[in-house]
Amino acid sequence: MMLKSLSNKKWILLFLMLSITGLSVSTAQILKPVKWSFKVNRLNDTEAELQFIANIDKNWHVYSQYVPDGGPRPTVFTIDKSQGFQLIGKVQEPKPIEEYDPNFEMRVKYFALKAVFKQKIKIITDKPLKVTGVLEFMCCDDHQCLPPTEVPFSFTMDGAKELAKATLAKDTVVAQVPVSNGTMNASDSTKKSISSVATVKSSESSGFDGKNSTLWWFFLQAFGWGLLAILTPCVFPMIPMTVSYFMKSGSKGKVQAVVYGLSIITIYVIFGVLISVLFGADFGNMLSTHWIPNMLFFVIFIVFAASFFGYFEITMPSWLVNKSVQNEEKGGIMGTIFMALTLVLVSFSCTGPIVGTVVVQAVGGQVLKPVIGMLGFSLAFAIPFTLFAFFPQWLNKMPKSGGWLNSVKVVLGFIELAFALKFLNVPDQTYHWGILDREIYLGLWIVIFAMLGFYLLGKIKFPHDSDYPVVKSFPRLMLIIATFAFVVYLIPGLWGAPLKGISGWLPPPETQDFDVNAIVRDNNGGGGSAQKSGNLTEAPKYASLLKLPHGLQGYFDYHQALKVSKELKKPVFVDFTGHGCTNCREMENRVWSDPKVLKRLRENFVIVALYVDDKTIELPKEEWYTNKDGREVRLLGKKNTEIQINQFDANAQPFYVILDSEGNRLILPRAYDLNIDAFVKFLDDGVTAYNKKISEK
Repeated sequence: MMLKSLSNKKWILLFLMLSITGLSVSTAQILKPVKWSFKVNRLNDTEAELQFIANIDKNWHVYSQYVPDGGPRPTVFTIDKSQGFQLIGKVQEPKPIEEYDPNFEMRVKYFALKAVFKQKIKIITDKPLKVTGVLEFMCCDDHQCLPPTEVPFSFTMDGAKELAKATLAKDTVVAQVPVSNGTMNASDSTKKSISSVATVKSSESSGFDGKNSTLWWFFLQAFGWGLLAILTPCVFPMIPMTVSYFMKSGSKGKVQAVVYGLSIITIYVIFGVLISVLFGADFGNMLSTHWIPNMLFFVIFIVFAASFFGYFEITMPSWLVNKSVQNEEKGGIMGTIFMALTLVLVSFSCTGPIVGTVVVQAVGGQVLKPVIGMLGFSLAFAIPFTLFAFFPQWLNKMPKSGGWLNSVKVVLGFIELAFALKFLNVPDQTYHWGILDREIYLGLWIVIFAMLGFYLLGKIKFPHDSDYPVVKSFPRLMLIIATFAFVVYLIPGLWGAPLKGISGWLPPPETQDFDVNAIVRDNNGGGGSAQKSGNLTEAPKYASLLKLPHGLQGYFDYHQALKVSKELKKPVFVDFTGHGCTNCREMENRVWSDPKVLKRLRENFVIVALYVDDKTIELPKEEWYTNKDGREVRLLGKKNTEIQINQFDANAQPFYVILDSEGNRLILPRAYDLNIDAFVKFLDDGVTAYNKKISEK
């Protein structure tokens, strides 16, 4: 639906950027550092106070209603008009903190940790009253700002003449709870459930990878891609030529070298900023599983691989390059800046696919991520030019240009070819096409990396390869050994070996037609049937299309699992997962596969796997409902997404929750963490909490 809402102009921009960079996405987590709740404080028979409560994560802040022009977006409350009440004055806010904000380079007023906004109203009806509206706010930390967000709110209260009920209604919390046939206001029967699924902050989820550590790791990845770009034949020969130019400039040469390096960084960072502004987090999340962009990225990576192999070149328009070269003649600082721009444009035939690979991982979840990626890439790209200008004697120790540079491009081509399969795998799983089963995927990888090994041995030649002596250098020999060792490592996977080291990149084992592990398990009482598992009392819905790993038996419908849990008197292990979730597959193959974990999952829990990205499984018609945004929910994947967001205030996968039979959370949830002992403790703590709760009834 989101694809249809894009304007023609934005589609044109998207097509151009995809054509240049091979843009793609990775699954990411949506940041929600501010949690809003709403409360009614009944002052007397005819007056009430509406309270808007913002609970703000540490290091984040929400801005005041009053900020200077050119600053951040202020917090704004829009209350729908009604004949049942009148506003008394404006929304009152607590005393704000006023400090200099580096994000906007001005002094601004903001709130930290918690802020309570209040609006008084006069009730002019004797009938039950509902006050609705929407608030808009913007939040930032010291390093980034999230886009302005709208939050709908709703308050219910009794009319002016019902004094007794008004007193009882004081401080009643109004919430929206998803149910199978729509939404409803929280009442006494649901308050208990609401409290049990209170806001789950990222810091509470044991094992969750924090935002900062994720960005640092991505920065290092992008930096590594930048170093690889230096070793391409379009860039490497430019280093001595550029440094020689700076050396001829005398004392000004070092200053020009610094400007040159900073200009390269600035050009790429501006590109990252444009990506964030044009597409942002929500757009990236939409692209992560839809078949159209994933198939487009698959084709683009194949094209990039062919370019690296030397069958054709991807170049910038000649008029753009010529224009930049002409401006170099201005000399001085501006001339140096245009020299940097010329390098970026001329080297694009080699660096374009690499830049595209960085952007592939960047657009999808955090607005800051494309900027961080371009900063890491450009920093590695610019450093050699600057360093060699300061230490020209190092040029004598540089390896000479030659056929080995083209070999670097070809090796990158094979890697791009292998990566392309990941984009085909995502829609294949989410739409149940059945094209790329695990053994087919592995077979293609085996062929690709075997060909890479033979290429390094000199047995395969591409259009621009020279007669490079076979295995002339020790590093080349080690790369050959590593490549063929990886091929040997892949081969047992054709018969069901878990291949834990790369399990996150592969289709799930359940897609494999011939799995020795499954055959042995099913013939030795390993839980291959419902009777052996002891955790099924009725046939699981959607089991013809969805499977659990390692022969585990369970359910794929939330409410069905709760029902069975009540019958079996066992806690529910909820697995929020996705077909295209790399970390989910890694957790299943490296943590769930451990005998201690498998034994507990098989014997102690009713398991329910909730796939949030499934695009084809439709709910029975009687289970369709309209969500709080007014949209009809018909697909299982959409329903599971709403359960995770509305009930557990989380939207990243994997996400594990242990519940009782009524859907109440027993212990803190858990996310991606490969620590097996910690996961075992998580399961044991869940069982202990469940047994304690049962014994208290």
